[in-house]
Amino acid sequence: MLNKKEQRLRRARQTRIRIATQGVARLSVNRTNTHIYAQVISGDGSQVLASASTVEADVAQTLGGKSSNAAAASAVGKRIAEKAKAAGVEKVAFDRAGFAYHGRVKALAEAAREAGLQF
Repeated sequence: MLNKKEQRLRRARQTRIRIATQGVARLSVNRTNTHIYAQVISGDGSQVLASASTVEADVAQTLGGKSSNAAAASAVGKRIAEKAKAAGVEKVAFDRAGFAYHGRVKALAEAAREAGLQF
């Protein structure tokens, strides 16, 4: 019997296998109880092209200490899209790392789309 974390990691592994066949950059999201992190990883998986999180000083300042809500996730989504575009990435595959597309993960994805990143 798999526990909750093992189930999530199993889902994440399946998604990453599917994304690897596409050969496009992926927007990987990791969520903890206190923070949310996003990375744009190159198509071959060898390089992080851009990253953003609620841990970054300038993001944390704008949030006013609230780093674990949908508004914080939206701020990170907007920031990762800006950084990805600056790195020359327009199109990505969304890797939610086995997390449900709901709440903070959804807020980050929608903010990244609105900022011009294509999924």
